[in-house]
Amino acid sequence: MTHSARRIGRSLALVLPVVLVLSGTLAVTMVPWADNTPSQVLTASAENVSTRAKPSAPQDVLRDKLLGELQETKDPGVVLTHLQQEVNKRPSLFDYCGVIAHAIGEAAARLQGPTLAQKAARPVCDTSYAAGVASFR
Repeated sequence: MTHSARRIGRSLALVLPVVLVLSGTLAVTMVPWADNTPSQVLTASAENVSTRAKPSAPQDVLRDKLLGELQETKDPGVVLTHLQQEVNKRPSLFDYCGVIAHAIGEAAARLQGPTLAQKAARPVCDTSYAAGVASFR
């Protein structure tokens, strides 16, 4: 192979991927079914958003349920007992127990103040609840 053929090959190896990417990008932006008029462009704003999407993971559902219960009952001791009951019923939630208890501790401290919230501490999921209360300070 001659020197000039090798040089042309190297140039093509550098330029060809760039050309392919650019041509593909232009092809996608120029599709006939893409209506680029302002009325067809979707935008998100605070007025257009009605509710937050529901979490689908079981641990997220449980956390949200327990935090809602805390808002209603104002009793973190009861909520921690319910957390322990749920973890006993569904052992797959054990890996998330600490994170949930921590979130309950933070919410309880925000709701009642750290001193009062700490009185509700239970031996649920090690010391995660207490750490959540302490992180509020």
